[in-house]
Amino acid sequence: MGVTQMTYTEARSKMKPGDVIAFGGKGEFSEIIKFATFSDVSHVGVILQTQIKDDSDAHFFNQIIESTSLNGFNGVNISRFSDRLGTYSGELWWLPLSDDARAKLDTKKFYDFLFNQAKTRKAYDMPQAIKSALDALDKFPLFGHGPTYNKEDFSKFFCSELVAAGLETGGAVGSVNASEVTPIDLCMWNIYSGSYYQLKGDKNKKIKRYNTAEPSDWNI
Repeated sequence: MGVTQMTYTEARSKMKPGDVIAFGGKGEFSEIIKFATFSDVSHVGVILQTQIKDDSDAHFFNQIIESTSLNGFNGVNISRFSDRLGTYSGELWWLPLSDDARAKLDTKKFYDFLFNQAKTRKAYDMPQAIKSALDALDKFPLFGHGPTYNKEDFSKFFCSELVAAGLETGGAVGSVNASEVTPIDLCMWNIYSGSYYQLKGDKNKKIKRYNTAEPSDWNI
């Protein structure tokens, strides 16, 4: 299960709805997330759909949905993936779903759930994002969960919570507490193909523990 370097020109026609995009940011908050979660991943999004306007390959594009600060709004945004790739400073990896996970994914339920979060302009959930990254305290003896434990709440979304909820709603994974899933947690789920692909950034950066954990470990 290794990383392969690939250009977006090579990757774009192979991407499908449900494929996860992992980011390694360089900003202050990104560095905090990476430090707290012991990883090089600070943010995630997911390919929402692909579109071909006509028979010309030049008009083919992928949409990504993510909860982030973009286009003047801090929350759930949909954009062209090529635009995000072109303006992003940092590492960027493509994590294709495995054949088994894709066979389980109901793309209509997946799309409808995620599109509705963008349509209603769900804001970014900073408090839950921070608490999800502090899982080391979750076993503190306080009514069965520690002070950093998040109860599932979709009134707002942080990045990996949004993607996890979309994959759960679409059936690619079973029941999980999406509000407890960090960016590196999502990359660890064993729902991906054997290889993942780096599209941008420092070639020495890797996604540790990629594709090694059961999503059910994040069950409610």
